[in-house]
Amino acid sequence: MAIPGQKQLTHMEEFMEGIWKQNPVFVMVLGMCPVLAVSVSAVNALSMGVATTFVLVCSTLLVSLIRKVVPKEVRIATYIVIIATFVTIVDYLIQAISLKLYDALGAFIQLIVVNCIILGRAEAHASKNPPLRTVVNAMGMGLGFTIGLFALGSVREILGAGKLFGVSLFGPDFQPWVVMVLPPGGFFVLGTWLLLFNWLKQRKPAAAQPVEAHVHG
Repeated sequence: MAIPGQKQLTHMEEFMEGIWKQNPVFVMVLGMCPVLAVSVSAVNALSMGVATTFVLVCSTLLVSLIRKVVPKEVRIATYIVIIATFVTIVDYLIQAISLKLYDALGAFIQLIVVNCIILGRAEAHASKNPPLRTVVNAMGMGLGFTIGLFALGSVREILGAGKLFGVSLFGPDFQPWVVMVLPPGGFFVLGTWLLLFNWLKQRKPAAAQPVEAHVHG
């Protein structure tokens, strides 16, 4: 829903919002519990990202479709039931595909139900926008969350095990940084990525200023 006096975003801008301007991990810093807990490897990170994206897209689409018939008094409860339904589907799918992966992700699959990214998108966006715009926004947010998870998982697996997707990168002489697969490693890597992301965001406006000054001059 466009705010009065504010230009409505195009579908591409809507999609890119979640990847860059409102990235759930690097900008909004949401869903940190699964981000730090499951990002010990690239496979775990991508799996959780895909699972969260599936729930996010499906649940927000359904919320958008029924937004005009759900009473305001029970909307949050309705959203939670919808989200829990899709989380249950994902839970069974992961069990069917790989029990090893299911054990690695543990309780964090079920905790997608209370992931503030999904509930926030349902309340702030899906309940106010048509289905197509909702799906585009949800896909952008889901991809942004997956990128954030993969950025952590890949670095932690490379430094903590000398591997990526289970493939050895440095040979038998490499000494793994064991701290990277422990909880402190998650905080170290997240802090480094946040520092880099904020530096890039600040650098972009700074680079545009000389160009604007030259044009007005």
